[in-house]
Amino acid sequence: MKGKPQPLRRALKVIPDNWRISAGFCRLAIFVAVALVARSAAGSGFRFNRDTLAFQNATVLKYKNGVPFLRARSTNDDPANKYTRRCFVMTRTVMQFRKFARFDPRSAPLDDNQLAARIRAVSRHFAWQKPLPENERIVFPGYANLRQMSKARVEVFKENIGSGFITYFRPSNGRMFFQHSRKYQDRTHANLGDALSRGDLFVGYLSTYPKLSINHAVLIYGREKGRSGDELEHYLVYDPNHAEAPRHLTWSPREGAFSYQKDIDFIGGFVRVYQAYGNLLQ
Repeated sequence: MKGKPQPLRRALKVIPDNWRISAGFCRLAIFVAVALVARSAAGSGFRFNRDTLAFQNATVLKYKNGVPFLRARSTNDDPANKYTRRCFVMTRTVMQFRKFARFDPRSAPLDDNQLAARIRAVSRHFAWQKPLPENERIVFPGYANLRQMSKARVEVFKENIGSGFITYFRPSNGRMFFQHSRKYQDRTHANLGDALSRGDLFVGYLSTYPKLSINHAVLIYGREKGRSGDELEHYLVYDPNHAEAPRHLTWSPREGAFSYQKDIDFIGGFVRVYQAYGNLLQ
């Protein structure tokens, strides 16, 4: 007659089973964490050199040490500042193409009139709507992506994505005059995090009112890993004034404030961020 298993033998038998279960959970947790980080950082696969416009906007005002003054009139030998007031228009367009268009590089390109009609068709979709399924999207043949097409057909794009002047009269711009609290920026930061976590894009209106050191719209498309020990949260930005490379926005949890990268016009540092095109009222 066999004796009952001893407690030590039972314990030794259980340990490998528990270890295998724990290891399985650890692998699953690591996989989920990596997937979430990758999704957040990529902004649902958004790529700067593929999904942005190849031409750029210019500010109406020039800035020196944070003080604005009028630009000199554009001349034939200075074409860079002829296309102005389009930061909202261009960020909206990038979001709309990401959600409502697809590309067919194997087919022949459209002529200018046909292309203009399709660009306007994309622009008629509200930017805050959910993305269309692939088979319902507006097709742009002859090009692999938005970057390539907008580089080849610059003037058709500029003439058909919309006027910049009307963006001065957006009712939601009024927030810059009275929404200055840390609580509002905390809420904006939370909304930004939610948008990126679900793979969406986030258009931010940047202001320093009552100072006038910046009055600009950018598109935030992903998180960027910071250095070890860095308390700041880093974000990748498409700035219509900088077609060459992504720009950088940071959030300080300690200060409850955003900061934007310095360039030739903006002195850099503190900005307030107001979401645009997140819903009908924005």
